Amino acid sequence: MPDSLNNLLTALKPQFADRLLTSDAAREHHGSGESHLTPAWPDAIVMVQSTEEVSDVLAACTCYGVPVIPFGAGSSIEGQIHAPHGGISLDMSAMHAILSVQDTDMDCTVQCGVTRQALNEHLRVTGLFFPVELGAHATLGGIAATRASGTTTVRYGSMRDLVLGMTIVMPDGEIIKTGGRARKSSAGYDLTRLFIGSEGTLGVITELNLRLFGVPEATQTAMCSFATIEDATQTVVMALQCGLSLNRIELADRLQMQAINRYSKTDLPESPTLWVELTGAPATVENDMEVFEGLAETASRFDRATTAEDASRLWRVRHDALYASRALRPGIKGISTDVCVPISQLPAIISEIQDVIATTSIQAPLVGHVGDGNFHLVLLYDPENQDEAQEARHINTQLVEMALKMGGTCTGEHGVGLGKKAYLTAEHGPALGVMRRIRNALDPDNIMNPGKIFDL
Repeated sequence: MPDSLNNLLTALKPQFADRLLTSDAAREHHGSGESHLTPAWPDAIVMVQSTEEVSDVLAACTCYGVPVIPFGAGSSIEGQIHAPHGGISLDMSAMHAILSVQDTDMDCTVQCGVTRQALNEHLRVTGLFFPVELGAHATLGGIAATRASGTTTVRYGSMRDLVLGMTIVMPDGEIIKTGGRARKSSAGYDLTRLFIGSEGTLGVITELNLRLFGVPEATQTAMCSFATIEDATQTVVMALQCGLSLNRIELADRLQMQAINRYSKTDLPESPTLWVELTGAPATVENDMEVFEGLAETASRFDRATTAEDASRLWRVRHDALYASRALRPGIKGISTDVCVPISQLPAIISEIQDVIATTSIQAPLVGHVGDGNFHLVLLYDPENQDEAQEARHINTQLVEMALKMGGTCTGEHGVGLGKKAYLTAEHGPALGVMRRIRNALDPDNIMNPGKIFDL
């Protein structure tokens, strides 16, 4: 063990005692996550319970020059929680207090370890809710750190649009607050949005002020099946252009529907499928659903959910899509892609990448939040098979290149971490140099999640 790390652990031991973990089981858990990437364990884990404790740990890590990797629920797809340079995994899962809810102003303040499921359960009696809906059981601090979104982005926007302000601990331990509870401000630099999406490379998010929304008066859900994926994506484009009261609109291809039927024990049509959810006033929702049904004239089957239980069942199988995909090849996580393109380019990029997939041996079920142009392929390959690994990497690279050429991005919601670093220069050009200068200025010792997003 390096002297610097040994000295750090000795310094932290009196304060954290049994909350300072060094067992192999704990290190493995904190250095793996949901990523397909090779695990990279931290040297130790510190279980913190407050902003002040985070400050103490960061100040000590700066003093001894030891890396810090923030950890929430460990659901990161692109290796954000990996520790390729060793160091301390800062586990904030115990920071799960809902500090305040302002019903009248429709906002709340929470600690970073609160999950969106726990927050919405707490808000149930208020008639308010927090709209970001991910497939993962993720913490709100982690969702902000990766600028994540999910199925309801088409209506409410991503995490970037829903955070009013945050409490941040800087690398040297200084505690700052960004933003506030006001719905807009012109006072200085927008530091809140600088830290949203920074993936723990600039500081540690410990508290968040979030926008809340009223639970819609009415909701309708439908599922419709199409002969071709082109018909399905064209229906999405038309629905968005008509300004319907869309809350969610999701797409799965034929292979994904086969996987869902096998995994969820359902008997759904095994053809390209859209899930759609409309919310708002009852009359508006009813009218818009009729309009949508007319737009989906090429659908071979159109089913409306008649009860809340039916709707919940339909969305449950959608949320199981990732695990259904992986079950096609048990034990294999695969590469989960997440490019995002302008809506008009969605039919073209899906068609083009499926042509590429057809030239390989890779199974690649597709599912996506197509209301905002974001979709996922799960590239299932055996990492021990070099031919399969090369084919999967080829598909991923081709997909990113297509997305960038169409004005899109290499990652719509998973973040960069270790997995998407190679594409940042092509996407940002000289602006990547500005990001490096910001990082150098805020973290001159490079202790904050080193190796993530880009190298220094």
